[in-house]
Amino acid sequence: MAARQLLAFIVFSLIQAAIGPAAAAEWRKYAIQETGLSVDVPVAVFTEDAGAPEGGIAGRRFFTEDRRADLTIKSIANSANDSPASFLAKMQPPAGIQYKRVTSRFFAVSSIKDGRTWYNRCNRAGGFMNCILINYPAAEDRQWDAIVTRISLSLAP
Repeated sequence: MAARQLLAFIVFSLIQAAIGPAAAAEWRKYAIQETGLSVDVPVAVFTEDAGAPEGGIAGRRFFTEDRRADLTIKSIANSANDSPASFLAKMQPPAGIQYKRVTSRFFAVSSIKDGRTWYNRCNRAGGFMNCILINYPAAEDRQWDAIVTRISLSLAP
């Protein structure tokens, strides 16, 4: 019985370690009403408001307190109504992308550059691409997985 309890404790601890940062963080919805963008933001993680981002018609940029990680949320005009694949190609992403998923509704790309993991997702929304970009130390990938996943999956439309 003691071995079973120990095993259950270890499994529960591993699950909590994997989802802990995302579950423990306080989350708030950030929205841009003009474009329909909304996304969950862990406000206890991204505590520093860095103002409006470059290259978008609306949005915000946030940093962690130690500035090791950042989150950019923005809507970009898509007046040509490009598909996510065409829009991504026009962005001219760097070579060597490690993760790439493109559908008719969104694209998501990720890689590592200069010891930092970057993740970019853009959802097609009428005349806009609603986007998030997250950068964090590559050595901390495991700690960021749950946070990046929740932010990405909450991005709407």
